[in-house]
Amino acid sequence: MMGDVSDTREIQQTLDLALRVGEMLLSNGAGAADVTATMSTIAHHLGLRQATVDVTFTTLAISHQRSFDEPAMSLIRHVTHRQIDYDDLTAVDQMVTDLLANEIDLDEARATVAQIASTGHRVPRWAVTISWGVIGAGIAMLIGGDWAVTLIAAIAAMGIEVIQRYLSRLRLPFFYAQVAGGLFATLLAVGVSAANLAVDPSLVVTASIVMLLAGLGFIGALQDALTGFYVTSMARILEVMMSTVGIIVGVSGGLTVGGLLGVDITLDPGAAGLTELPVMVLGAALAAGAFAFSAYAPARVLLPIALVAAAAAAIYLVLIEREVGRAWPAALAAIFIGVVSFTVAGWFKVPPLVVVVAAIVPLLPGLSIYRGLSLLAADDYNGILGMIAAAAIAISLAAGVILGEYIAQPLRHEAQRLEGRLSGPRLVGPLLARARRR
Repeated sequence: MMGDVSDTREIQQTLDLALRVGEMLLSNGAGAADVTATMSTIAHHLGLRQATVDVTFTTLAISHQRSFDEPAMSLIRHVTHRQIDYDDLTAVDQMVTDLLANEIDLDEARATVAQIASTGHRVPRWAVTISWGVIGAGIAMLIGGDWAVTLIAAIAAMGIEVIQRYLSRLRLPFFYAQVAGGLFATLLAVGVSAANLAVDPSLVVTASIVMLLAGLGFIGALQDALTGFYVTSMARILEVMMSTVGIIVGVSGGLTVGGLLGVDITLDPGAAGLTELPVMVLGAALAAGAFAFSAYAPARVLLPIALVAAAAAAIYLVLIEREVGRAWPAALAAIFIGVVSFTVAGWFKVPPLVVVVAAIVPLLPGLSIYRGLSLLAADDYNGILGMIAAAAIAISLAAGVILGEYIAQPLRHEAQRLEGRLSGPRLVGPLLARARRR
């Protein structure tokens, strides 16, 4: 740990470094508790005692006052860009670890952060588009689709990615991109049904809904609520709700068009049995690994993520067959993900958040949302129960993952002192490195 800083320029550089690191963490889905702890630790390590950090959904602020008779120095940064890049997140996390281990100094840390921020994605866009197709195909396999459904779901997923990227370039709010994605997938399913192809179009829509839910901040929102950052939590929850409403609007619009054309793509309430369990588990693995790839996760962790997701999906599917509902199986599978992700992340040197978010994608409640929408489209208000079930599954997933992290994260005496003022497990941030330096 470095001594107290008295030079004004060095104070400004330290605050700026902490702020830039916090911006990268927050924009990649890290919880406010993780961002606050990481920024505070950087400032403290570099000699700024009692730096004050304030994190909201769109704004980061950090200030430091050298003495009571001097004005405080404060820096504020607005977070407007929110495209997930787990390669950048991992690089920043490693940089902070090196800084706290005194392997690099302030100037080297600032240069590293600037290089990370200025470097483009390592994966070309066409590869990301294909990976979205693999996600769609994997979800279709998971929910029991045959080869034709899998192929059409892959095409729908790639179309959704292209549409959302185009609308993003037009700077339209994300809500409209979700509407467009849901509408495109549903109209494609309507076209498939109208062509009398031997496929279940409702499975295509269900797979597309999961695609559109992937990457939303369920986990960060609940983590903020559990750790006392209620303002940030409400903002994240509102963003998730608006994005989900966009999906609902798009899908319901497509169902309405189908109804006007006399095309029925109502979901068959029957559930797939365990006869196809290996294929369904393979689909979950493909979907999780492809999502991690599309989010630019380091290549070394793609296979471990796929294996974790496959095991979690197997737990979920086996429990579903025991007729215990969907929320509890989802919660237990998510607890498993939370428990193993801490160890897996340590082995492959990535933040646990990278493993958690990708592995949970196949379990997102696309089936419950579509079942609810299809019932509501038929004026059956039992669809409301389906939407409530979808919300319960989403909450169960997020809460289960965080509980798993509570169970897995080592509660050493150093870690207890370190995290004394912040409740909750760490999904991002060099906990062990900070413990070593004490």
